[in-house]
Amino acid sequence: MKIYNSYTLKTEEFKPIVEGEVSMYVCGPTVYNHAHIGNARPIVVFDTLRRVFEQEGYKVRFVSNFTDVDDKIINKAIEENAPETVIAQRYIDAYNDVRKSLNVIPLDATPRVTETMDEIIDFIDGLVKSGNAYEENGDVYFAVDSDDKYGELSHQRTDDLMAGARIEENDQKHNPLDFALWKKTEKGIKWDSPWGPGRPGWHTECVVMIGKEFNKPLIDIHGGGKDLKFPHHENEVAQAECHNHTHLANYWIHNGMLETKGGKMSKSLGNTMWAKDVIAEHGSNLIRWFLLSARYRDSLIYDDET
Repeated sequence: MKIYNSYTLKTEEFKPIVEGEVSMYVCGPTVYNHAHIGNARPIVVFDTLRRVFEQEGYKVRFVSNFTDVDDKIINKAIEENAPETVIAQRYIDAYNDVRKSLNVIPLDATPRVTETMDEIIDFIDGLVKSGNAYEENGDVYFAVDSDDKYGELSHQRTDDLMAGARIEENDQKHNPLDFALWKKTEKGIKWDSPWGPGRPGWHTECVVMIGKEFNKPLIDIHGGGKDLKFPHHENEVAQAECHNHTHLANYWIHNGMLETKGGKMSKSLGNTMWAKDVIAEHGSNLIRWFLLSARYRDSLIYDDET
């Protein structure tokens, strides 16, 4: 079994940490709206990878999370005058319906951020105490300067990233590249912490859930869309290496984007087609085949012709 490793940019022979077993984690959705058809590509790609491993005789533990606390969820809850938990559960159920309709093997675990809060706070506290993070007025930031390997996953130099960074006036960050681990929150759902009431930053959550779900800091495979490679996955690697003193995963796998002829499909651009509607129109078998019709690392164009 050979895998293209986004970390080394090489095709490598797969060697599991535990003989005959595969530990695999894929970043899941932030549940503030329905999944669009582009969000369905990693669902199918990594389900297929799992099936290949199992066909080869491996025992696979496959975990993917739900980010069920986020500014977008909070804003949706305020807009609908409903609790964040109601908004999150609605779109978790909808996402699971898409998974089921695409004939995906049930995952071994689907942890939620809200169920991992104590562990997340302890993890952030550890980074503060080790000097890899700092608190400013109730917000906590990861100090990128404290990690001399930062940029190793996305293969970017810190100096180059600094040159392209947006410098904000009156910013609390010691370095423009520093990213939030804990956010002081005045509206919406919040938790008590050593730094005051707030909620975690996105980049910390997956690192902690991996450690909790697999009961170890290092796993075989971490996957997700190519758009997550930087900054999300890069920031995960930095935290893991500073807190756990180990890589987060031995193999990184990133699927290509699903695009329209106008470019990337995203909710923010308003050019999305909901997965549930596309599957209802064309059928799950055709859509699953379509999502596998190009090499998983390449972009795939979605339109009536294709």
